[in-house]
Amino acid sequence: MESKTLPFDAYQKRRGFWHNADKGFWFPIIVVLALLLFFSCSTDTFLTLRNFTAVSGQVGMLLIACLGGTFIILMGSIDLSIGALVLLNGALSVTLLNNTGAGFWVLPLMIIAGGALGLLNGALYVYGRIPSFIVTLGTLSVFSGMALKILDGRAVEFELPGFDLLAIGQTIPHLPNITLCALVAWVIVVFIAARTRFGRYMYLIGGGEVVARTAGVPVRRYKIYAFILAGALAAIAALFSVSRLGAAGPSLGSDLLLNSLAAIVVGGTSLSGGTGGPHRTLIGVLIISLLDNGLNLMGVSQYSQMIIKGLVVIAAVLVSREPNQETSVK
Repeated sequence: MESKTLPFDAYQKRRGFWHNADKGFWFPIIVVLALLLFFSCSTDTFLTLRNFTAVSGQVGMLLIACLGGTFIILMGSIDLSIGALVLLNGALSVTLLNNTGAGFWVLPLMIIAGGALGLLNGALYVYGRIPSFIVTLGTLSVFSGMALKILDGRAVEFELPGFDLLAIGQTIPHLPNITLCALVAWVIVVFIAARTRFGRYMYLIGGGEVVARTAGVPVRRYKIYAFILAGALAAIAALFSVSRLGAAGPSLGSDLLLNSLAAIVVGGTSLSGGTGGPHRTLIGVLIISLLDNGLNLMGVSQYSQMIIKGLVVIAAVLVSREPNQETSVK
């Protein structure tokens, strides 16, 4: 009986398929399933409707904040100012709500403001020819300082009846509106990434900026578009956060820098750009949110949680990267 052998090209293709599928797709899903199993066995309150509502609210807020940042990382850059953007937009929103008659017009106004702040980040990065790491590290401090000055270093509640229902209302029972809106936003952003010129250019720029320029892609313009989108989505996340918490305070968005980057990277978007996308970010958000929720229910201290999340991010990068692949940030 003769043994069957695969041609070399077919063998390489099959090996490449399973190699990429294992690392890029199955690993995050396996982690989600493992977390669900572990926390279900570790605490009696994890698999309850009340906890589902709580964790889905966390997922919704983090997902919205991560969607714009995914495009920035996808094109090989980074945005460290996401938490500061949420804080500043939150401070501006409660100020408008309390001192003007803007009412629910605060929603489009803050989205415009968030996009303008993103435009500032993008313009400094592109036209100032400063690495995005440095630009957003600087604006992180600037935006945070402005927000704290507006809030005078204290929590400020909003004065608009019904605004809290924007996030905590339940059009679908046990599913907060913030989560429903986040899932709708995720579907839209996934469509943008997969089916539009903007999405294709993000992959092309991340895969090789020189190649993208040679192909005629207006790289500078699309880099700025990515930062504008990230700023607008950060403003939406801020509005939902203020609605959910009932106020804007100095700690608003303080955990987003670590959590957003962790969710994007753990989900499978490479820091070197060109690989991954918002369709994978949802899995990363689930991992980080389940970790936060499950560890809180188990009574694990905040400091230990930071250690665990840091180790998870490092492990995810080590597992998902290709051999001899360099991870760089532009």
